[in-house]
Amino acid sequence: MSFPRYPKYKDSGVEWLGEVPEHWNVIALKYAVSMQSGEQITAEEIRETGNFQVYGGNGLRGFTEKFTHDGKFALIGRQGALCGNINYASGKFWASEHAVVVTPRLDCSPFWLGELLRTMNLGQYSITAAQPGLSVEAIGNLRIPFPPFADQTSIASFLDRETSKIDALVAEQQRLIELLKEKRQAVISHAVTKGLNPNAPLKPSGIEWLGDVPAHWTVASVRRVIQRIEQGWSPECFGWPAEPGEWGVLKSGCVNRGVFVEMENKALPQTLNPIPEYEIHTGDVLMSRASGSPELVGSAAYITATRPKLMLSDKIFRIYPERSIERQFLVALFNSRIMRSQIERAISGAEGLANNLPQSALKGFFCVVPTINEQMGIVQYLESRCSDFDALITEAQRAIDLLQERRTALISAAVTGKIDVRGLAETGAA
Repeated sequence: MSFPRYPKYKDSGVEWLGEVPEHWNVIALKYAVSMQSGEQITAEEIRETGNFQVYGGNGLRGFTEKFTHDGKFALIGRQGALCGNINYASGKFWASEHAVVVTPRLDCSPFWLGELLRTMNLGQYSITAAQPGLSVEAIGNLRIPFPPFADQTSIASFLDRETSKIDALVAEQQRLIELLKEKRQAVISHAVTKGLNPNAPLKPSGIEWLGDVPAHWTVASVRRVIQRIEQGWSPECFGWPAEPGEWGVLKSGCVNRGVFVEMENKALPQTLNPIPEYEIHTGDVLMSRASGSPELVGSAAYITATRPKLMLSDKIFRIYPERSIERQFLVALFNSRIMRSQIERAISGAEGLANNLPQSALKGFFCVVPTINEQMGIVQYLESRCSDFDALITEAQRAIDLLQERRTALISAAVTGKIDVRGLAETGAA
């Protein structure tokens, strides 16, 4: 719906702000609030449970037995890739040195203030360095709209209600995406372990967790279906992707649940010579060997297309299957539930330290092998079914993006005075 505007406006004199309601003030941020970094706390002092929450630059970090502040405050992330992000803390809590605590000097609604700061995109004022950081002095000089306290509370009430509605819709779409991903996974797992013929006779696999399999299929260890496994090289690279025509080294995140993302690479410095035999090619089967995210370890992908001059890292396996194994079928098998369960057990055990999947563990996994014709049929079936799921997932993600864009626009319009929500906050109108 369209929202009303305030009766009269004036020029704020601030380029990003434009006009503001006539009865609002425009002042430097430092006159409205004080901004002070929190206090240092060691990693050993932060626990998974405790009496008081600990907030860092990116939000909640854990718990401790001491506190630095008591009340409700907006917090600004001071350092790191997410510097300038906004969080809220209330009650007794500990603010670390990476969080800037915003304390009102004038009457301020904490939620109105925090959402205004979020709209200002404070990250753009970070000081460029190896570790980006905010200059509190610089952002303190920024001029902001400052409405009467009654207007602030009306804006805060309106935004609290309306953003909660949008967040609930986003959560519904996120649940839908998870359900679609689970269904997609179930379709893959059933196809690669039971086949496409529901009337095919079955036999015990001899493996309790695998159950019955088609009678004419073979149960084998992975070492019986692959010729060899290759790992690459992880030199000290730049922190950005290689330009077209430059050599790059793949990151472990380039393989994600059957999808190859070539931009997940780091540029190789010109002082280092590439190793051409590690260059990847269309038709390769890649698997993530190690990752900071356990759920990505063991993810496999078939490369349908890739740019030249991208090399394997030592965190990626390149797998060469036997002639009797269709490469895309092998990828589907690796991404199935029976393989995921074996991978999860392997990386949580003593041999798989630090979310690492050893070659020896991978070769020892069990799988089922249909005839080559059935493998090709399963690949074609999964391409069709998975494309349907992917289309629905894309549609749900697009809905999430639109909702989040609307949320951001609504907040910006309300805190900068482009819409008058005073009556809406009082009546509860949408």
